[in-house]
Amino acid sequence: MDGIQTILKFLINRKTAIGYSFMALLTVGSERLFSLVAFKCPCSNENFIYGLVFLFAPACVLLVIGYFMNSRMWKLFTGCCLNPRKIFPKRNSCHFFYVFGQITLNVLIAPVMWLSVALLNGTFYECAMSGLKYPGFLNTLCNNKSVRCWEELNKVACGKTTMSSSESEELKLTLQAQSQVLGWCIIVTTALLSLLTTCCARCQSKISHLQMKFWRIYIEKEREQLEQLFQLYATKLSERNLTSFFENKEADAFPMPTFRAWEDASQLYSFNSSEQHYSTLHRLVEDGKKDISEERETMLDFVD
Repeated sequence: MDGIQTILKFLINRKTAIGYSFMALLTVGSERLFSLVAFKCPCSNENFIYGLVFLFAPACVLLVIGYFMNSRMWKLFTGCCLNPRKIFPKRNSCHFFYVFGQITLNVLIAPVMWLSVALLNGTFYECAMSGLKYPGFLNTLCNNKSVRCWEELNKVACGKTTMSSSESEELKLTLQAQSQVLGWCIIVTTALLSLLTTCCARCQSKISHLQMKFWRIYIEKEREQLEQLFQLYATKLSERNLTSFFENKEADAFPMPTFRAWEDASQLYSFNSSEQHYSTLHRLVEDGKKDISEERETMLDFVD
């Protein structure tokens, strides 16, 4: 029993790494499935458009899905048309772009994974670039090759050219090598940018490393408890209403937060070192019935 608890604790502590690993495996599997089942290079003048669509369209879909699945995205934008001050507070209008940029960086993980895996495989890039008619690219690729390279490059991906097999294979390997180099460039650039942005964020942090670790644990526990209470109170409220309806009697009083309280609790929170509140709910509970100023009400931060 202790061994199972140890394993579960280890998995919980490593859930972020496990999640990214699962996402990577899913991306690799999806790319291979697309390559083997759905992708059929036309080997015509449509190669360029067809290859780029398979290369970038899934990445765009993953980007949109990432925005949809990000809870902070909807926490940021819900009600902003009725209350623009929510995302553009006074004296801090640019902070919205800072927070939205952080959301975008998190959402970009899946699209970047797709592009990296697709480029390392080389199938989509090979098809797309074999249909490119840019003279500079053709001069470089067909250098020291026969005239047929210019005329039949779009058929290289299908192996239907009249060029010699060695020349055709050399062109395919060149295109695949270019794709893989580009894929590794994206991976290295993404890793360096992630490191730099994390370092910049930590350098400007208002709290220490240990306190931030506590903050993240608190936020996770608060979310778990909040979901459980949502289930509990929704069940109680539905039972109370149904009982009142079917038994035809007056319903008992059921205390619920006001609309203002729901709105205040839905704000993204910015840490204030003088108060040491760890979430919006924590601040509301500590402040009690006191009014929250518009400036504090609209503050945003990356941790919440």
